[in-house]
Amino acid sequence: MTRALPHDVQVAPSILSADYARLGDQVRTVMEAGARVIHCDVMDGHFVPPITIGPLIVGAIADEVHGAGGLLDVHLMIERPEHQVREFARAGADNITFHYEATPHVHYTVNTIREAGCQAGVAINPGTPAETLSEIAGHVDLALCMSVNPGWGGQRFIPASPGKLERVRGVVGADVVVEVDGGIDEETSPTVVGAGATLLVAGSAVFGSPDPAAAYRRIVDAL
Repeated sequence: MTRALPHDVQVAPSILSADYARLGDQVRTVMEAGARVIHCDVMDGHFVPPITIGPLIVGAIADEVHGAGGLLDVHLMIERPEHQVREFARAGADNITFHYEATPHVHYTVNTIREAGCQAGVAINPGTPAETLSEIAGHVDLALCMSVNPGWGGQRFIPASPGKLERVRGVVGADVVVEVDGGIDEETSPTVVGAGATLLVAGSAVFGSPDPAAAYRRIVDAL
């Protein structure tokens, strides 16, 4: 059964910045603090230079996340994502987001995600106009606006992002979840929510802290 993305404002800790030697414990810690969406950044060394995780890591935390009533939000920063969708769905992904720039088959990839039993999201890079989403807006559950260049955690928030988020919200409408990823912390989170984002990815601001649970709560409290 497809688990629906939340439409209220949520902070989604990204395991990109987690300590992988203690991954299960760190996921458990932020979920006990209130997180209900765990973000998984998948990078292939081609679409973006770094290489990160694959379906095995998603599968390793799926029972922990689902058992606590949470969702796995998988963000594919990979070339030709349509080739990998089914493996991530089998691993336990609830939502799969791919980059508009990463495939010539955007509608096909959305349909592949849906057929695999997941909700479907499309991401755009900072240099891609918000209006690019207009042809796909009626077919997706989520639109992800990158507020840094994809590929690395700990980058500074791009100041023009709130204006772009407003344009994304205008393009996709009220029924699509608008997610923002990059440079999200206590200072930037109120601004992006004011611009129309409802799902906020926070990586280094949460797992880069000595106390991830407290860091997560500080961002939530800032909202």
